[in-house]
Amino acid sequence: MKAIDTIRTALKINEFDTALFEDMRDAPLTQPTSKGGNHPLWIVGHLALTEATFREMITGEPNDLQKWKPLFDAGTQPQANASLYPDFDDVLKEYGKQRARNMELLEELGENGLAQPPNAPPQEMPAEFADALFQTNGHAFLTMATHHSFHSGQAADARRAAGRKPLMM
Repeated sequence: MKAIDTIRTALKINEFDTALFEDMRDAPLTQPTSKGGNHPLWIVGHLALTEATFREMITGEPNDLQKWKPLFDAGTQPQANASLYPDFDDVLKEYGKQRARNMELLEELGENGLAQPPNAPPQEMPAEFADALFQTNGHAFLTMATHHSFHSGQAADARRAAGRKPLMM
């Protein structure tokens, strides 16, 4: 198996989580714990933004979701006021669009392109962290997949907090 096959599989596994997000359409602000946490609307917006951010790092092209940084960037706090956010369905659609663009980028880069360094690696994080996660385009794609999985767990917990049964057993 080649690196591109592993990365493609990891990213496709993330697609199963779309059902978690879609199922929260009627309760997008449900927080996963009694002490708060990331609600599904914030999670999907954050994932859409980070998909665009990863593509920006890999290609050096401008981030077309820059306007969403105040709402969904790392370190922002999910708010319980839906009027502060774009419509949930629009955010979910944007996430799908961003992921599709990254799947196309993966195929364009191919196996050889995964070994290349990103064109615009992150500057705002500590070097040892950036070097470990963004040393190559392949590292960036794997980080994208694991980042998605981390937040999908939060969405699953929000579903349970909303009284829903697990989608998969």
